[in-house]
Amino acid sequence: MAELFENAGQAERAVLVSVDTGDFDAQVSIEELASLAQTAGAQVLFSVIQKKERPEAATYVGVGKLFEIKLVCEREEATLLVFDGELTPSQQRNIEKVTNVRTIDRTPLILDIFAMRARSGEGRLQVELAQLRYSLPRLSGLGTSMSRLGGGIGTRGPGETKLETDKRHIRRRIQHLEQELAQLEKRRNMQRERRKKDGVQSVAIVGYTNAGKSTLMNALTDAGVLAEDMLFATLDPTARALILPDGRSVMLIDTVGLIRRLPHKLVEAFKSTLEVAADATVILNVCDASDEQCSEHLKVTNELLKEIGCGDVPVISVMNKCDLAGDIYNLPTFGKTVMISALEEKGLENLLQMISQALPPTRSTVELLIPFSAGGEAARARREGVVLEEEYRENGLYMKATVEHSFIDAHKDWILE
Repeated sequence: MAELFENAGQAERAVLVSVDTGDFDAQVSIEELASLAQTAGAQVLFSVIQKKERPEAATYVGVGKLFEIKLVCEREEATLLVFDGELTPSQQRNIEKVTNVRTIDRTPLILDIFAMRARSGEGRLQVELAQLRYSLPRLSGLGTSMSRLGGGIGTRGPGETKLETDKRHIRRRIQHLEQELAQLEKRRNMQRERRKKDGVQSVAIVGYTNAGKSTLMNALTDAGVLAEDMLFATLDPTARALILPDGRSVMLIDTVGLIRRLPHKLVEAFKSTLEVAADATVILNVCDASDEQCSEHLKVTNELLKEIGCGDVPVISVMNKCDLAGDIYNLPTFGKTVMISALEEKGLENLLQMISQALPPTRSTVELLIPFSAGGEAARARREGVVLEEEYRENGLYMKATVEHSFIDAHKDWILE
């Protein structure tokens, strides 16, 4: 597996570029792009937005605007152009040819952040695979410097260019990574089936990046997950047991943060990371209530959840950071809603109650007469259920308790009518 290194040299001096077609709020999107660039370690110098019906096929922005950008880059001594959209390989080559400045779009920028955040083996494999898939069609634009065979006497004969060698190597590496990830997916599917068989229910924490998901995870379970004020602080899913007020135990899972206009290539590359939400019994859509774009963030998350097959999973909208938002909330929400502050641990009891109500019923309250010889099962009822009444009688231990249906099915002879 390839090693992932963080660039520790001088910060890139970046100019951001966007085309406003009216399909989205270009100003908000480029501000988010600036946050991504800063998270990746770049110094944002300038932003350029051009209004157009559609991006230019050859240069994304108009030719005149591109020469203006060239002048801006020369004046500001920029070393990086970041476009707020997906560039084709030819667009990227044409822009670099005119400006003489290295050019990227949202995809490699987000992947660069993912590379810094990935900790698990699977996360690193996913990052490398996505980076290779992105770079493969762009190799052909690197020019004759990639060629091992030149023209002239002494250079003719069998062989292949360095470009062809590199492409062949990348395709082989992509195939190897896909096989490794397929094995991991197979293992994960087996674990998922085992959890379903054992009746384990899961609650997935999803939401916009930097909404406070990891802080909530830590507040509920003492998981010790990295929780910092930065985009994509968490990339790898983390699972911990959570005991609900009714005594039920569920698996609480923290997932990677989402973002508006997340490239489809990245959704596909990290589908295995996101699919824990599709398999969840309940989803917590965590949103930063203090953010002006809160309602938009909720929509982005819910649209992506539908895209990965979570349309039928119950969703609780969790408005986090309410201590920063004030006392009045006028926010459109989806499904059930609860106001909390994960950092100050306020509103968590209401959240836990709402999770309990959203979970399908797996318990019932029954009256049991447990034989004295089955003391171990009585201890299990106390440990796994909620005992309401308990009394030693002549024929055994009387117990009124809320217990799992599996416990009831296994001991029907003990139930008192």
